[in-house]
Amino acid sequence: MRTEDHRDWRLSLGAYALGDLPADERAALAAHLEGCAECRAELRSLEGVAALLPLADPDRIEAPAVRPPADLGARIEAQITAESSREDRERRRRRWRLGIGGAVATAAVAAVLLLVALPIGGGESSPAQQVRFASLPKGVSIDATLEPHAFGTEIQMYVKGIRSGTLCRVFLRGEGGRTFSAGSFRYRWGSDSEVRLSSALDLSQAAVIGVHAGDRTFTAPISSATAMVSGAGIDST
Repeated sequence: MRTEDHRDWRLSLGAYALGDLPADERAALAAHLEGCAECRAELRSLEGVAALLPLADPDRIEAPAVRPPADLGARIEAQITAESSREDRERRRRRWRLGIGGAVATAAVAAVLLLVALPIGGGESSPAQQVRFASLPKGVSIDATLEPHAFGTEIQMYVKGIRSGTLCRVFLRGEGGRTFSAGSFRYRWGSDSEVRLSSALDLSQAAVIGVHAGDRTFTAPISSATAMVSGAGIDST
């Protein structure tokens, strides 16, 4: 038997015990009771209660009138007022926090803009420079344009004439001899000969730019006094 069917039979037990169940439903429930010990046991307990119901005298049952406290209205009004005051205070605190948060956010944006506007490395940044690599193998040409930025130096490289597929690694060397990577690219003849890279080294502190092209290294000096540098060549290191 399904649980739903059994639950339906049990819901009819009370009416069955009181004799209020229609004849057809009473006959069906009686047939069910013959094979269900659980429902028979519950029916016996209900029949005992049904037998006591005629003994109850409604006139003897007196329920005291329930009256609300005299100050109930005042207490409700006071509670509503307190809740409204608490919400007003919370609303004012939220507005204050939003105002402070907006001021902090504005100050943070201003600080970021100031950092972006100021050059890294202190002092005035060098102007953009064009560097041409000289004394290169026949048919090879390398040029670079270096531009100062807040993050360091942006490098626009132009390479031509080396073997197609060669991996080129660009670097800047500081005045103290430390090398800073500027990224890499793979040279393809007729395409990708001009790339944009970047280095963390400030242009005002850069002394040399170099390119590792396969097993060869080409370098050129960087000068802040001139816009064009020559006399560069192949670095044996």
